[in-house]
Amino acid sequence: MTVTLDGLETRPAQVWGSVRLVPLVRDEPVPYLRLHRKVYEEPVSVVDVGDAVYVSFVPHAFVATWSDGDQTQAASYGARLLERDTGAAPPRMPVRFTRRMARKAGKDRLRFLPLHLAVEGYLALHFGGPEIAWEEWSRRAVAHGLSPRCEETYLGRQVRDLEDALRIFEIHPGQCGVLVYVADALASAFVVPHPEDYRALHPTLVEDLFGELIYIYGLLGAPAGDLSAPIDDTEIRSLDDLRTAADLRQEEWAAFHDEVMAGSLFDEDGSRQVVQHLHGFELSRFLPSFALRGENHIGETITDADGRVAYLKSFRLSDAQVKRGYLLRRLAEHDWRLGATAAALGTDKAALALRLERAGFGYLLRQDVLDHYRAQRVT
Repeated sequence: MTVTLDGLETRPAQVWGSVRLVPLVRDEPVPYLRLHRKVYEEPVSVVDVGDAVYVSFVPHAFVATWSDGDQTQAASYGARLLERDTGAAPPRMPVRFTRRMARKAGKDRLRFLPLHLAVEGYLALHFGGPEIAWEEWSRRAVAHGLSPRCEETYLGRQVRDLEDALRIFEIHPGQCGVLVYVADALASAFVVPHPEDYRALHPTLVEDLFGELIYIYGLLGAPAGDLSAPIDDTEIRSLDDLRTAADLRQEEWAAFHDEVMAGSLFDEDGSRQVVQHLHGFELSRFLPSFALRGENHIGETITDADGRVAYLKSFRLSDAQVKRGYLLRRLAEHDWRLGATAAALGTDKAALALRLERAGFGYLLRQDVLDHYRAQRVT
């Protein structure tokens, strides 16, 4: 099933410095599903994901609650935001153990860690390492695979201008989402089922994860481009003419944004994995095809039976992260044989080995093999 943003309408962008916020509005909320935030006191989480352990900074979780479709008389009184404890911090850093990234917290609710579900999917990409003990791979690679896998991210409050933009700009009536751009690079998308959910969860964007590319763009302070389309005043004869021209410009902006600026958010050649079922809804994560020299986004969604997106969070991978995903995918496609993979990439084994080392995977190769390939390149 291809994920789309059908049912969400694009509104005029709001620009502050290098940050551009594009509001997404629904005519009607997605019925029978709500989101609220659960704040954690402990800054570090260790999540048991089965055959591996995932360690990360987790400031909060999202809790999805849903109701049966036949309970038409039920009324929702808005999203609930649990306040952070203001007590004194303990003298040591506590660590919280969580059983799964997403697990049932009752018959009508699901707790999951926002964005960490998507990041886990990226980190687990061919995590087991070589399936066949080819002679080039080290004992560590065969025994432990790619453990540990580490990736660096930045909090939203570290991205220049983002916190100010989120504080200053208004929230539109019916707004259920936003797309965040930094220097006109799509940084993330955030969608929820209900406008009240968005109002409650809007501040959490400063605690989201952002990649190196987005952080650097914010650090450079490159201003967002002027994408405004002026109205030809020579064609305006009345207020109706002005209103018609303004509506036309808004439609043109929405079409340009959806087709061009956000056109690479969902990768048709990528993969999607369903993680949990929520009584008519599906919680899934998606990975891109890791095409080089292009946008690659990972993310997670909750979709209804018609494929409509009720919840979405995305994360844009940096160029280095894309290259790592690309190399792992190509190795897996060729059963981790260096020769076959190198031939498919149009290079030789020595060049591929050094490419793996630059990507941070040099420890997977035997030291003598890596030294041999290094010597080949020098000579």
